[in-house]
Amino acid sequence: MTDTNRTSPQRGTYDAKRVADFARSEVFERTFKEGMALVEETAAYLDGPGRAASKRLSRAAALAYAGESMRLTTRLMQVASWLLVQRAVRDGEIGLEEAASEKYRLISREPQPATPFAGSAELPEALRTLIGRGAAIYERVRRLDETMYEGGEEATNPVSDQLAKLQQAFGR
Repeated sequence: MTDTNRTSPQRGTYDAKRVADFARSEVFERTFKEGMALVEETAAYLDGPGRAASKRLSRAAALAYAGESMRLTTRLMQVASWLLVQRAVRDGEIGLEEAASEKYRLISREPQPATPFAGSAELPEALRTLIGRGAAIYERVRRLDETMYEGGEEATNPVSDQLAKLQQAFGR
């Protein structure tokens, strides 16, 4: 019997079959298409209508526009890179060990920053919508990354852990 659990160089174990199955799944295909379409849509907006809209903003809002657009494009490039690596795994272009290495993982393990830039309230609605959609797909891919490459085990619940310890200690 072959052991499908592997250890990445800088992380815990992962289930190779689970990773490979995901890369071939319909969920992956939909996520891939959505992520890449959002990258293209964002680039088109920032290069066209967004550029024109940013010229009409106040100084504070223009700075917020620059900061938020850089934050958005950085996150979307991380998502696109991750998705392309998963496709390369599916197509046999790179191995699972390599895909599980730190260089192919998402950089940030934190949720989207909650602190908006000063002037963000004045940002064009189209940019705010793209920011929201970008945050949502980033978070979805971040969770997939954690699930696939950090053992795929259910997150531990501290309360349940304590209850189990109490039950064990008191023989219930």
